[in-house]
Amino acid sequence: MITSELPVLQDSGESGQDTVSLSMSMSELDDPGDGKSKKKRGRPGRPPAPNKKPRKSPLEKCPMGVQRGRKANGMAQQNGEGDPVTLFEVVKQGKSAMQSVVDDWIESYKQDRDLALLDLINFFIQCSGCKGTVRIEMFRNMQNAEIIRKMTEEFDEDSGDYPLTISGPLWKKFRYNFCEFICVLIRQCQYSIIYDEYMMDTVISLLTGLSDSQVRAFRHTSTLAAMKLMTALVNVALNLSINQDNTQRQYEAERNKMVGKRANEKLELLLQRRKELQENQDEIENMMNSIFKGIFVHRYRDAIAEIRAICIEEIGVWMKMYSDAFLNDSYLKYVGWTLHDRQGEVRLKCLKALQNLYTNRELFPKLELFTNRFKDRIVSMTLDKEYDVAVEAIRLVTLILQGSEDALSNEDCENVYHLVYSAHRPVAVAAGEFLHRKLFSRHDPQAEEALAKRRGRSSPNGNLIRMLVLFFLESELHEHAAYLVDSLWESSQELLKDWECMTELLLEEPVQGEEVLSDRQESALIELTVCTIRQAAEAHPPVGRGTGKRVLTAKERKTQIDDKNKLTEHFIMALPMLLSKYQTDAEKVANLLQIPQFFDLDVYSAGRMEKHLDALLKQIKFVVEKHTDTEVLEACSKTYSILCSEDFTIMNRVDIGRSQLIDELADRFNHSVEELLQAGEEADDDDIYNVLSTLKKLTAFHNAHDLTRWDLFGNCYRLLRTGIEQGSMPEQIAVQALQCSHYSILWQLVKITEGAPSKDDLLALRRVVKSFLAVCQQCLSNINTPVKEQAFMLLCDLLMIFSHQLTTGSREGLQPLVFNPDSSLQNELLNFILDHVFIDQDDENQSIEGDEEDEANKIEALHKRRNLLAAFSKLIIYDIIDMPAAADIFKHYMRYYNDYGDIIKETLSKTRQTDKILCAKTLILSLQQLFNELIQDQGPNLDRTSSHVSGIKELARRFALTFGLDQIKTREAVATLHKDGIEFAFKYQNPKGPEYPPPNLAFLEVLCEFSSKLLRQDKKTVHSYLEKFMTEQMMERREDIWLPLISYRNSLLTGGDEDRMSITSGGSSSKAGSVRSKKGRPPMHKKRIEEESVESSWMMRNDTLQTPRALQTPQLTSTVLRENPRQAAEHLPEQNSEPGSESDYVHNPQMQMSWLGQQKMEEVNRKERTAVNYMKARSGGVRQTVRGLMEDDAEPIFEDVMMSSRGQLEDMSEEFEDTMVIDLPPSRNRRERAELRPDFFDSAAMIEDESGFTMPMF
Repeated sequence: MITSELPVLQDSGESGQDTVSLSMSMSELDDPGDGKSKKKRGRPGRPPAPNKKPRKSPLEKCPMGVQRGRKANGMAQQNGEGDPVTLFEVVKQGKSAMQSVVDDWIESYKQDRDLALLDLINFFIQCSGCKGTVRIEMFRNMQNAEIIRKMTEEFDEDSGDYPLTISGPLWKKFRYNFCEFICVLIRQCQYSIIYDEYMMDTVISLLTGLSDSQVRAFRHTSTLAAMKLMTALVNVALNLSINQDNTQRQYEAERNKMVGKRANEKLELLLQRRKELQENQDEIENMMNSIFKGIFVHRYRDAIAEIRAICIEEIGVWMKMYSDAFLNDSYLKYVGWTLHDRQGEVRLKCLKALQNLYTNRELFPKLELFTNRFKDRIVSMTLDKEYDVAVEAIRLVTLILQGSEDALSNEDCENVYHLVYSAHRPVAVAAGEFLHRKLFSRHDPQAEEALAKRRGRSSPNGNLIRMLVLFFLESELHEHAAYLVDSLWESSQELLKDWECMTELLLEEPVQGEEVLSDRQESALIELTVCTIRQAAEAHPPVGRGTGKRVLTAKERKTQIDDKNKLTEHFIMALPMLLSKYQTDAEKVANLLQIPQFFDLDVYSAGRMEKHLDALLKQIKFVVEKHTDTEVLEACSKTYSILCSEDFTIMNRVDIGRSQLIDELADRFNHSVEELLQAGEEADDDDIYNVLSTLKKLTAFHNAHDLTRWDLFGNCYRLLRTGIEQGSMPEQIAVQALQCSHYSILWQLVKITEGAPSKDDLLALRRVVKSFLAVCQQCLSNINTPVKEQAFMLLCDLLMIFSHQLTTGSREGLQPLVFNPDSSLQNELLNFILDHVFIDQDDENQSIEGDEEDEANKIEALHKRRNLLAAFSKLIIYDIIDMPAAADIFKHYMRYYNDYGDIIKETLSKTRQTDKILCAKTLILSLQQLFNELIQDQGPNLDRTSSHVSGIKELARRFALTFGLDQIKTREAVATLHKDGIEFAFKYQNPKGPEYPPPNLAFLEVLCEFSSKLLRQDKKTVHSYLEKFMTEQMMERREDIWLPLISYRNSLLTGGDEDRMSITSGGSSSKAGSVRSKKGRPPMHKKRIEEESVESSWMMRNDTLQTPRALQTPQLTSTVLRENPRQAAEHLPEQNSEPGSESDYVHNPQMQMSWLGQQKMEEVNRKERTAVNYMKARSGGVRQTVRGLMEDDAEPIFEDVMMSSRGQLEDMSEEFEDTMVIDLPPSRNRRERAELRPDFFDSAAMIEDESGFTMPMF
């Protein structure tokens, strides 16, 4: 038992001098209950006996100036030549066996225990990462707190790392060696040294003081050392307890002997030994009590999660190792409280500690109260946000269930049951283990086997399988049989692979006294059976679980082969019988027909089971004739396709059966089509049904089989033409005819691409494709929505297949088959998208004749619309439809973001990769279209504060974000966008006169959103281009109606600071990093030359820049200081300009910077002709002011570019893969930092610093 008293840790000297304290004072460790337990003479807690000489402290026996070295094994020795090798280095290197290191230290301790202890103290100090060393004079003149404070000053302030937190294999090994050293030290000292009232007192005092330090490294290291020390002491206490019990039994046995046979000397020895063991036990208990109350009680709730985790991990070890002393509510409460810890790693340690306890069934009585108190918390942790914690919580609940069936209520179990459907596989597998233990474990195997024999079954698992089916059906929230099977696969394989029992339950007749499987239960059992077959044959989790298929081990591969053979041999015989019984049930048949795809088809020929193959083909043929359900027909078609594989000898037999079936269907189809066409408008329902049923079957088979030799395209085309001309063709026949014709064209293309086609073959296929495309185009105007949607999808697919990409890969001979859609077809496709995709849900409901749709139907309708949009977007991405058509798609980005945002974003990204400039033109075109629509609705006098205008501006802001951070890469595209926007704004003159603004002038306010993406010199160029369209009167107007022009001009004239940032970032090499030069600021003219050289270097650079780091917000926010450096920069003459013309820019996107260079030259000439002396003088004065404020301080500045506000972080998600990374160059002093300052009145450039700046020193 651990007593409540704490030892007084002090040294007694041998020369009668006062003791020197090596630890905290007694008042810090004293407990009010000190006098309650018996103390041993000379033990901690009592003053030294009068007849015992006090020992010398390490300080007294170690003269100052003595140099120590260390032998190779780590022990101290006198060495005046080399640097000393410390115990820390020996443990870190780990080259010597830890027991050898400890034995050498013990030998040193026996020779001079003060020197050895001083070495051990420095070991703990250095393991904390402290560079200091405890010296003799520090012991002599300082208290323990002062020594720790002195060691704190020796830390390296440049780094917060210390050995326990440094990553890498070396330091991982060090942590292991550190813990092992402490355990071995106590183990080797357990018989004598730890009872000498000196070593343990000193070590515990040191660790207690360090664990209370504000320095994380001291606290972390000392806590780990103390907890490992406590674990070693618990092991010693356990051994003492065992020895005490053994001694007591020996004493009782000897004392119970007859007087003549009793050995009194042995009794005295046993009494003496028992007394000695008791004294040692008391001593160890005092040590453990000191560590527990002095360190654990404070550190288990430390601010650092790693320290809390160490404490919880070790107390779990103590409770398992010495359950008699520690496994009680006084210690369990700490684990229970910590189950609520905010850090997942601490909660994980709690659960693992409890698992070690609940694994031992003998400990359950001691855990009963804890279970009742904290059971609800443990069950709730099965839903922990940390998946690792949730898995361990489920495993702990499973252990609790194994220990006591009554410990968990039905509600508790249900909370775990539903986790078998979790998408996270480890959680689902753990829940499957719980479910197996609770529901699917056979409690009385013998009785169940006897019951199975009486009912004629070969397997006793019938009741368990029934229970599995009931559980699956009662899981109302989930219908994923594959997930349920995967969850139970590891724990219930024997049950799930009992296909004989499943088949018996499906085929057997009901037995008297036994409940018959209902139709719903039979469907569920068939679905579960198919899922178990798939899991066994594929040997990997279902889609949605796991990261993909992993490589199987040899053992797993062998198991997979064995399972596949087993299921094949069984279902080759059972499947025809199952199909025969359920042949009229479409759902059951569709599931059963999935089974052959998992067969090992060699078994048919190897096992001489052709008769079973004939039986299967007969049943499939009957199913095809009986059903018209698409799912069933596709399952039959796929089964035929698998059985007809050329890799197996049964192909010929199956091919004959398939050909006979298709012959019958084709003849029936041709006959019924003739009857239908002859009947015309007088056709009855039977004629329509005959055509539709056979056409559905042929279409399903044409998907997986080449049926071109039956020439199904001819009659399908006749049906479609008749429907177009007469307008009376049933929509289902039209849909199936379109699909069947499509498959026929694709199979003809396959034949041509695989062989050596003649020119006639190519022309024949071209005529077929051309005629079918014309039919599909005409069907786009059909009154039936399913027909229109089918025609649209097939048009998109065929245009994609027969596009210019058909001739790639050495297939130039297929050029005659290439089709390029004309403008009318492109417009029809675009109008179809606008009419059928970008519609509100209410409009869709009205289009379905007022019928109310449930949630599932709404989702299905949305899925169809997304497919339509994706099909059209692919045509744009692959340059089959002209990119400007995408403007009508892009303009709906914000309004339909939830439904199609991902598709539109991906389309925008891909089109930008194809042509940046044309994509930019398309973006501005989409904004212009929205603006024109707004003008038509509201008239020329727009309310710029309305939600419609704000919506267009928000869309422009989103578009601007997609250009990313690499302004050099998108330079030409952004400039083109501004050019088109300016031309659009001034396209029309106001009919009232030149003194009134142009009708589209308000569009400039939308264009402002893209100004931040221009480089500084490009802003000047764009501004000069803007001034071409402006009259002198426009420049002087300040009325509200002219505000869009004023705002746009200001956006081009301001923001030079942030653009300077972009410029320097572009010119910086990625290797330069963010370290600033410590040299002084260069002269102004040198800096200007550097900037010009940087600008010219961009023209020659590839897009190989990297992302910027975060740049802290400058503190100077004066408007004057912000604006004037920019104004001064505007009037510096540009010495370099690029030749080129505007026409080259417009018609030749490859000619980089041509238009920009022309505009820059015109701007320079204009500035040379204009007097700006006042602005120059003002900018010069401001520059002088800035220099006077900052020139004296040239210390390096570390800057970063970061987006920290929540809105900016959300905006980052709008960027695409083509966003390049920029690496900022060094800024030389704070003056440059002021010039690089962003515009604080521009929300797009606002940079917030939310770091808090509360980083601790260590």
